[in-house]
Amino acid sequence: MSVISWIVLGLLAGVVAKVLLPGRDPGGLIGTTLIGIAGAFTGGWISARYLDRPISNDFYDGATWLAAIGGSLVLLIAYRILFGHSRPR
Repeated sequence: MSVISWIVLGLLAGVVAKVLLPGRDPGGLIGTTLIGIAGAFTGGWISARYLDRPISNDFYDGATWLAAIGGSLVLLIAYRILFGHSRPR
């Protein structure tokens, strides 16, 4: 997959992570989107490096999607733990 494909996958993974983990985020929509993109890259890297699951060149590979969504969830949880709910209500 190209870098553009990973960015699109990250955007969609960020949306899915936000739906699975609702609540107020310190960074708002832009922060959550960037976390989704970083989560896709991180999840793909962890999957390829430590889980011995090579990244497929197919955009519709389920394992790639799960890795991207999992990476997004992990980064979103870490972001919330580190920065808390600093957004005003």
